[in-house]
Parts: sequence; structure tokens; C-alpha cells
Amino acid sequence: MRAGAGTCPRCGAESTRVHGRYDRTVRDSTVGGAEVVIRLRIRRFRCPDPTCPAVTFAEQIPGLTSPHGRFSLPRKEAMTAIARALAGRAGARLARLLGMPVNRMTLLRALRALPGPELATAPANLGVDDFALKRGNVYGTVLLDMDTHRPVDLLPGRTSSAFAGWLKEHPGARVICRDRSGSYADGARIGAPAALQVADRFHLWQNLTEVVDKTVRAHRSCLVEAPLRACEAETVEPSDTPAPEMRDVNGGERRLVVRTIERHAAVHALLAEGYSLNAISRRLGLVFRTVRRFAQAANAEELLVGALHRPSKLDDFKPYLNQRWNEGCRTSAELHEEIREHGWTGSVSTVRRYVRTCLGGAEVAPTSLPSPKPRHITGWIMSHPQGLDPGEAVRLKVVLDQCPELDALAGHVRDFAQMMVHREGHRLDGWIAAASAEPLPALRSFARSLSHDHAAVRAGLSLPYSSGAVEGTVNKIKMLKRQMFGRASFDLLRIRVLYPL
Repeated sequence: MRAGAGTCPRCGAESTRVHGRYDRTVRDSTVGGAEVVIRLRIRRFRCPDPTCPAVTFAEQIPGLTSPHGRFSLPRKEAMTAIARALAGRAGARLARLLGMPVNRMTLLRALRALPGPELATAPANLGVDDFALKRGNVYGTVLLDMDTHRPVDLLPGRTSSAFAGWLKEHPGARVICRDRSGSYADGARIGAPAALQVADRFHLWQNLTEVVDKTVRAHRSCLVEAPLRACEAETVEPSDTPAPEMRDVNGGERRLVVRTIERHAAVHALLAEGYSLNAISRRLGLVFRTVRRFAQAANAEELLVGALHRPSKLDDFKPYLNQRWNEGCRTSAELHEEIREHGWTGSVSTVRRYVRTCLGGAEVAPTSLPSPKPRHITGWIMSHPQGLDPGEAVRLKVVLDQCPELDALAGHVRDFAQMMVHREGHRLDGWIAAASAEPLPALRSFARSLSHDHAAVRAGLSLPYSSGAVEGTVNKIKMLKRQMFGRASFDLLRIRVLYPL
């Protein structure tokens, strides 16, 4: 039934004066997989208010048409839902299969037409984390309501000023869950000084894992007993000959080893003469960080641990190679063919290099088991004792018995894990004091960083708040970025994150 009057969309006045009529075509949703096209005869009314800027206006059918719209409202809602789920190209392909052919740019325009979030105040429990738009170059910030686990906003960049400005514009945050980033700590302190900052336990544990990994790699040389080392038989290597790890495949000293020893000696000689680190950097032509690293090392061996004791995929086959070498098999090609039958997939050059550098003498000491890889030891130390296999528990005990420093480190890790699991934040000061007393640079540095962020760390170890939901949202953003390959601009990404299906 046709209405007798039309309502002006500008001033709201009703009009019965018909100015004219025209035909209009509207594409509706599909019926049985077939596209539906509705043809309408639309009346144009004259507005009775002489002050209204709209002289004439066209009537609209409620629930079906919109001004200047080529699609019906139900179809437009369906297309917007497809765009929110799949964006441009993928959404256009799906819409075509559903009988609603549409251009990808139309879907992107539908996304951009969505209204922005109307947020007057920040959530009481706010989570914040960064995500990469271009890894290593461009980053953004995601803000989350920790009660509903829904994102509330995305900010370009991850600076403290941007975060502080958002908090000032949206007051009301009482708890801010964040990672160990200093920029978010400064932004929260400036934008919401009354809010309680909570350092996420996952990031604390991740930082501690990095400490353990660095320490294990620094003590790589302690992980193998002297009688079991294939390259340290006294009958093979004279005392004045460099260790096999320090030689190249031709028997000469490795250039890395020689250069590191010379630079370490030069840096410490200039330090003894009273030169500053900046002056040494200019004099030797080295980066300041490199000079500082050499200056902090007591000897060159500390700097060469990672290079001289690097794990190799040949480690599991070294016991067999040593045994066959002692039995008289001295050909690299023959040894290579034999270990291929045991699962070796590497090249013969790797076997030849090991034979030349470590098995060049008349006889070597037999080995029983290769030393465990640093990443395995790190995993064992960071795992709950009840979660280890019996064999892993035994190998970990052997490692800790060989290296007192790693044994002490494992004890501090267990104490920290107990403090974190049982929410015993009151023990933090004691743990920091005990860790700072250990002769482990990485552990002392970690303890010092906890002291600088003491209030947030203690809150994270005492309160039930966590940034797990924020990390899940960051993973979702990564998925959306890959799905929007070629169209992953910030405004489109922000809309898709804030308007999930």
C-alpha cells in the first residue's frame, strides 16, 4: 500500500506535494541461488519548509532502500558481513558464489562506511600490547577490554605519547595489563597515574627463559666431561697446540678466534692506559657496543663460547665415528657412507671437517653420549620436574652436577616458578636479592630489570590479571594481515579488528 505523504530526511516535515516520479532498480538478496532485481516507481516530493536546504526529496521504502543505494538493505548487510569476514578479493569470490556478484572495492567501501567506535571512557581493566604492521619497522598498539576480551581500539605506533594521549581522552582505567615494554609503562604512568600497572606473567617467564638460554650457551664448555670429549685426548693434542675447536679444516687457527683474542687484548690494553670506551671505539674503529662487550669480558674465552661450542647435527653420530676411527677406519667417505645407514642426512664435507679437526691423531678417547643441545637443557630447566621423562631428568641431573652455575640457576628458576604459580609476590624482593648475588651476568641483569619495574612485577605475581587475551587478539591480527595481503592498510585492519563477526 502506497503512503499518502513523504517525510523530509533533512527537516522531518511531511509533504503530499509530488514533484515527479522516476524508476529505480534495487538488487536484493538471492532466492534459490538466483539474483533478485526489484524495479520500483519512486515519487519525489517537494519539501513544504522554505528554509529547508532540501527542495525536493525521494521517498524511501523502510527496510528495503536507502538514499542512492543500488542494493537493498538486507543485501547490503550481507555484503558488509562478508567484507568483515573476508575483506576484498576473497569476499568478492564468496559473494559471487552466493549469487551476489560485487566488486572488491565495493566491499572495501562498505567496510570504511562502518561507524567508528563511540568510546567515552576506557574499560576498568585494560590490556595493551603491540603488533607488527611491518615486522622490524612499523608497529601498532591494540587495546583490549580484559573483562569482555573484546578489542576497543587500535593505535598507530607503539610510543608512550600515543598511549598516554589515548588514556587522557578516555579516562576510567583502573588496572592496565601490559608486557615489559618501557614505553607502555611510561604511557600508563603519564596518562593514568592512578591506575595499577600489572606486568604479565607470560612475559616474565619468557624473559626468564631468555636468561636461561643465554646462561646455558655461555656455559656450553662445562656441559661435557673431560674424559668423554672426543677432541681432548692427551695422546693426540700436545699442550702447546690450539684446541680442535680453534682450528679450521686446514689445521690453522680460525680467523674468528685470532681476531677475537687480538681485539680483546687491544681493548683491555687501552683500558689499562686510561682510555674511555668511546675513545677506544674511535681508536680501534669498532662499534661502541662491541667495545663494551669486550671490556666486560674477563677473557677472550667468554666471547668465544658460542662460536667454539656450537651444537652440530653430527653430535649424535660422533660416538660411532670415534669408535670406527679407533678401529682403523680413517677414510672420510667410508665413514660418511656408514653413518648414512644410521640415519645421517648431511654431506660428506661435514664428516671430512670433523675428521680433519678432531680426529687427526692416532687415537681418540671413546665417547658414550653427545652433550645435550643448549635448547634442550633450557627446556629441561624451564619445565616442571614432573613433566620430564625419566631419561631427560637423568641427563639434566648430570648437567647440573657438572656445572655448579647452572645448578644454581635452576634453583632460582624453580623458586621463581613457585612464586609465579602460587601468586607469592611478597617473595619478590628476596628472590631479586638472591639472584643479584649470583655470578651470572644474564641473571643479574634480569633481577635488575625487575627492580626497575618492581610495582608492576609484584602486582603480576600477586593478582589474577593476565594479558593472555591480548596475546590471542594479536594472533588474530596476524591472521587478518595475511588475509588482507595487498590491502592491509591501517584503517581497514582497524575496522576488521573492532568489528568481528
